[in-house]
Amino acid sequence: MEKWHLMTIVVLIGLTVRWTVSLNSYSGAGKPPMFGDYEAQRHWQEITFNLPIKQWYFNSSDNNLQYWGLDYPPLTAYHSLLCAYVAKFINPDWIALHTSRGYESQAHKLFMRTTVLIADLLIYIPAVVLYCCCLKEISTKKKVANALCILLYPGLILIDYGHFQFIESRIAFLTPFWLGNEMLVTDELFWRPGKRVPSMLMVF
Repeated sequence: MEKWHLMTIVVLIGLTVRWTVSLNSYSGAGKPPMFGDYEAQRHWQEITFNLPIKQWYFNSSDNNLQYWGLDYPPLTAYHSLLCAYVAKFINPDWIALHTSRGYESQAHKLFMRTTVLIADLLIYIPAVVLYCCCLKEISTKKKVANALCILLYPGLILIDYGHFQFIESRIAFLTPFWLGNEMLVTDELFWRPGKRVPSMLMVF
């Protein structure tokens, strides 16, 4: 019981720090013509929602690959599509083909930041807690301390919430690999799809 009580506090601290960082600006804000990775993520929602799958990765009049062309593997693209459906429901202008390029507003920033936080809450944070709880031959306090250190790692927080990415949630797909060969079924569900996200996250 004590372990879960402490883990809950650690998770709340992690969420608070993330949301606090997200209240600040992002790289590329108000800087045309590219507007930074924030615009890249928004543009991928625009492309995946408005174009058929077979056109996502090919240059065309509707998909200029020189302007934040989709260069991440399909799992990332489908995540963008999922976010796009929510964006369409809230405000279709956010993902309107062509006309939404460089779209910036406080409401849209709130939406984009929320998508990162929800992804972490559903994928990355549970993965961290699972990993730390499965560590063998260490005390409960050390497991909680490990979770706190991982969740407060400034590099990933600044990339996802200061810059703008979804690196943490994509790293979470590697959790079964961290845990070794004891979770073969989960490995089939998460590790193999995880290999289809950007190889750049292996740097972390």
